[in-house]
Amino acid sequence: MYDDILIPTDGSDTVRETLEHALPIAQDNDATVHALYVVDSRITAAAGGEAGTDLERSLTDEGEEAIAAIREQASEAGLETADAVRQGTPAKTILEYADDNEINLIVIGTQGKSPREKVTSLGSVSERVVDNASLPVFVVRNAGRE
Repeated sequence: MYDDILIPTDGSDTVRETLEHALPIAQDNDATVHALYVVDSRITAAAGGEAGTDLERSLTDEGEEAIAAIREQASEAGLETADAVRQGTPAKTILEYADDNEINLIVIGTQGKSPREKVTSLGSVSERVVDNASLPVFVVRNAGRE
């Protein structure tokens, strides 16, 4: 049913809990686990110039570390992996990666927001992925929250 499962990561603690759900699904389906980190181009563009270039380099390094952690855990679980660090708007880039790589399931964590946080923010990446995905999305709610 699921041959390719995408686990987007932002390098935060949410991925640990997300993997607790994603890896058993991948094992049950002998699926390839795709790890994706998106360097938010809006942030690097806002920094501009040399500062933007330095920030992009730093975020890319952070992304490499984040996907390496997923790759390691998936490999320990006996799963095939694929990974990428991309630049763009996170939700849009996640969905483009899913389309380009024939992903069957996205497993994404969310920290959850209070009603006040929802009003004052532009919405979360996970909400945008769910709202715009044409494939199943498994959301691990409040991942990484104590």
